[in-house]
Amino acid sequence: MPDLTSLPRLADTVRAAGLVPDRRLGQHFLLDPQILAAIVRAAGDLSGRPVLEIGPGPGGLTRALLAAGARVTAVERDPRAIRALEPLLHAACGRLRLVEADALALEPDRLMEGGSYAIVANLPYNIGTELLLRWLLDARRVTAMHLMFQREVALRLTAEAGTAAYGRLTVLARTLCDVRRTLDLPPGAFSPPPRVHSSLVSLEPFAERPDDPLIEALQRVTAAAFQQRRKMLRSSLKGMGVPVEQLLGPLGIAPTARAETLDVATFLRMAQRLIELRAATSETISTKRAR
Repeated sequence: MPDLTSLPRLADTVRAAGLVPDRRLGQHFLLDPQILAAIVRAAGDLSGRPVLEIGPGPGGLTRALLAAGARVTAVERDPRAIRALEPLLHAACGRLRLVEADALALEPDRLMEGGSYAIVANLPYNIGTELLLRWLLDARRVTAMHLMFQREVALRLTAEAGTAAYGRLTVLARTLCDVRRTLDLPPGAFSPPPRVHSSLVSLEPFAERPDDPLIEALQRVTAAAFQQRRKMLRSSLKGMGVPVEQLLGPLGIAPTARAETLDVATFLRMAQRLIELRAATSETISTKRAR
């Protein structure tokens, strides 16, 4: 187990490295050891497990992950933070790998080099949602994600149909994962304090993942349905390339319904219906050409 007792306090690390948080990078550091330990506890038993961390900054969460026995790959694009993390790298006894890169340019499954892994991160606010969408769709070996978001994103992830926060992100996340809000933090928990509250969200992928064609169809349906969420489906789904009445009618969905009123299961049924209609259309075209 790494001996981290000789490391300076996080505040001293920040000061010594001149690591002034850069708002352009969405940096809001967590420095309170008790809060950092609470995040790691929410992630469960990490002993010996590979963990991907994005945006470690001065390394507060990294320290807590290492103390819990995790083997950490930390991705950081700020060279100042990379320098600040070097003492932690030496103290980690081979359990820490630093990658200086833009997280948006990386493929997590390739970076983590085989086997399953968890993602635990205090995500930069400006790219958190984009990263999550990519991971939901492309990271196939992730066993769990424990991610800090601004509260508004956390509410969208955990929203119920018929509420203002419910949307495309909700449907995609809850199709693929069990989603729970596990910890709430006030602005004062961070340095500098953001203008919003924050929440830790835990996402655990379901054992059975829908096949790729269904996920692709779900992306298309939700993108169209929620693009103008107050529109009736008969208007918002016009560009789907299939007759709206044939898409909705067999499912018992009223064309006057709005996207925010449909639950996740209904969107999945709609995506499956879209696949069937497109297949039937392709078969009809092929038959006509054969004649």
